Amino acid sequence: MQRSSGGVCKRTREVANELLKGISKSLGLEENYITKRMEVGSQMVVANLYPPCPQPQIAIGLPPHSDYGLITLLIQNQLMHNGYWVPVNPLPDSIIVNIGDHMEILTNGKYKSVVHRAVLNSEGTRISVGTAHGPPLDCIVSPAPELANPAAYRGIKFCQLSEKTCLDRIRL
Repeated sequence: MQRSSGGVCKRTREVANELLKGISKSLGLEENYITKRMEVGSQMVVANLYPPCPQPQIAIGLPPHSDYGLITLLIQNQLMHNGYWVPVNPLPDSIIVNIGDHMEILTNGKYKSVVHRAVLNSEGTRISVGTAHGPPLDCIVSPAPELANPAAYRGIKFCQLSEKTCLDRIRL
């Protein structure tokens, strides 16, 4: 059965909202804290096609980066852990959840954004699909007062983040 993009967007938003509830509770906050405070309003769907590459060791599909927003639901990925690239081989029909830069800011560093990349292979074509979920573009994201003793970041508008090093510029 084929699904419309509107149906996929609606379902991934529902999954994201459930995850945000779990994150809120894990921080000792009210279940709907993040969705109320951030007015989760932006959602971006990104699809990438990676054709077979005869020399994948000298090329990259998507360079290392962290995501804007709160969380990204992703199919296929490779992430950095303790300075090493780790392939992520998800179970069939599973989704990877990446923590975004704004979640790191909102949680005052209790949840860390993840640096990841897309690699190529010589065997076959690969497609990755991600949906990033975050606050409205004009929302100022700052550490939750309940978690900021002391604050590790200054507030920043969602649309001001442009690269991972931005976190280093606003960390207090």
